[in-house]
Amino acid sequence: METNPQPQQQPKFNRVVKSMLIYTEIASNKRKTALFITLFLVFIIALGYFFNVALNNPGILVFAVLFSVITALLSYFYSDKITLAISQAKPVTREANQELYRTVENLAITAGLPTPSIYIIEDRAMNAFATGRDPNHAVICVTSGLLANTNKQELEGVIAHEMSHVGNYDIRLSTIIVVLAGLITLLADWFLRFTFFGGARRSNDGEGGQIQIIFLIIGIALAILSPIIATIIQLAISRKREYLADASGALLTRYPEGLASALEKIQANQMPLREANKATAHLYISNPLQDRAGKSRGIFAGLFDTHPPIEERIRRLRSMDLG
Repeated sequence: METNPQPQQQPKFNRVVKSMLIYTEIASNKRKTALFITLFLVFIIALGYFFNVALNNPGILVFAVLFSVITALLSYFYSDKITLAISQAKPVTREANQELYRTVENLAITAGLPTPSIYIIEDRAMNAFATGRDPNHAVICVTSGLLANTNKQELEGVIAHEMSHVGNYDIRLSTIIVVLAGLITLLADWFLRFTFFGGARRSNDGEGGQIQIIFLIIGIALAILSPIIATIIQLAISRKREYLADASGALLTRYPEGLASALEKIQANQMPLREANKATAHLYISNPLQDRAGKSRGIFAGLFDTHPPIEERIRRLRSMDLG
């Protein structure tokens, strides 16, 4: 008599598949980090080269090379500190909030990760993010509004989501983007200002002058497009990782409803996050700059959002089969 072992094997199979997906995402994030830093170096040096030829000023290329290399190193080692400073986040001691500490420690142990440093943003808005270059240098940051308005299961769901970002190495990629994408925009603006307000040494040679004009046009085009390119990269990386962190966090707590309920409260919360800005918005569990009032913003609404719709995230969480 034939038997069908699939029902008994299915839960174990699902867990194995999900683990493989997570390890694949970790490897992908590490590759993306190296690729993004490399592209940053190439892009800034190329931008400096074009302006060097166009303005006949070798100092621009030297500056571009030194700036790109130093910035890449600083963004890798200190981007988390820069992000925390921008966000006005402050470290919290165990004595100041024992419940938060226990929640983070317990979930770190469950995930097999070092316990991250814990920071708080004093703000009535409900939000959280994780940062750092790897699990050994990770930080989880929550707002005081989140702590005040969530119960134990909801807080665990949010922390588990952020812990998943730590384990998946999302934190390295997204935190570096905060610094590099912002600096691309600033440097492009500097090059444009330098072009129009001085620094040009025109060639007297007719053919040489034409080449300079061509390179100047290319350089200006790159300088104008660079902030847009940086934003597109930022958006492309942000959305997919939120779905994965939601699923990984639910697996960690074994209770998807906790995170789903927390997301509902976050969506209903209308308090603006004062310290949020476009550079750091993609780090948060929910876009701190997004209008959550449910109003339509036209046919292109959501096209440039850093996060997927909360409604869809909640639907996916509540339809999860943990096996």
